[in-house]
Amino acid sequence: MRTKASPAAEAFEDLADRYEAWYDTTPGRVLFDLELAALRPLLAGTARPRLEVGVGSGRFAAALGIEVGLDPAEAPLRLAKARGVRVVRGAGEQLPFGDNTFGAVALVVTLCFAENPAGVLTEVSRVLGAGGRLVVGLVPLDSAWGRSYEEKGREGHPFYRHARFQTLVEYRRMLATAGFRLVEARSTLFQAPGDGPVVEPVRGGAVAGAGFVALAVQREEAGAC
Repeated sequence: MRTKASPAAEAFEDLADRYEAWYDTTPGRVLFDLELAALRPLLAGTARPRLEVGVGSGRFAAALGIEVGLDPAEAPLRLAKARGVRVVRGAGEQLPFGDNTFGAVALVVTLCFAENPAGVLTEVSRVLGAGGRLVVGLVPLDSAWGRSYEEKGREGHPFYRHARFQTLVEYRRMLATAGFRLVEARSTLFQAPGDGPVVEPVRGGAVAGAGFVALAVQREEAGAC
C-alpha cells in the first residue's frame, strides 16, 4: 500500500499546472536562469547516473542533464517524463534505489518541503557512490527572499504554507550532522524580492543574505575532488 502523501506533495499534485505555468512568466524565467547559473558548475564533471530528489516537473533535471527524477506527486512527474527524465514515484525519506547507485544527487528547494529532511539526507548518503556529490539548492530563511516566502506561507500561499525554511547556518549544520562536508558553494539573488527580478552575477561561496545558495557537499569519508 502506498504511503499517504504529505500535504506538500498533495499541493503539488493538485496544482502542478499552476506551478509549471509560473516558470513561463518573466519573473519565473529570470529566477530559473539565475538558479541554474548557480547550480550548473557544481554538477559539472560528476559521474553518471545522476538523480534529482523532488524533481517536480523536471525543469531543473532536464536543464542540468540529470537522468533520473523522483517525486511523490504523480502529476508533476508526467511533465518531467515529457522532458526526457526517467521518473520514479516515491519519497525522499525512502529512496527506491540501491546503495552507491548515483554519481550525483540534486535537491533543489526540496529540503524545505520534506517532512523529514534529516531522513532525506540519510537516504541520499546511502545511494551516492564513492566520491559522489550532493548539490543542494536552498532559499535561506535569513534572506529577504526566504522571509518573503515565509510570510506568503503564513498568508496561506498554496505551496509556501507547507514549507519550513531554515537559516543558512541551520542548513549547513543539518548537512554536517548527516555526515557531509562542504566542497564548493555559489550564491545569487541579492536583489530584493519584487515584481521584476533582474539578471545579476552569481558569486562564489555561501554568501550571507543571498536569496538562493547552492552547496556542493560530499560524505566525510570521500576524498576531496
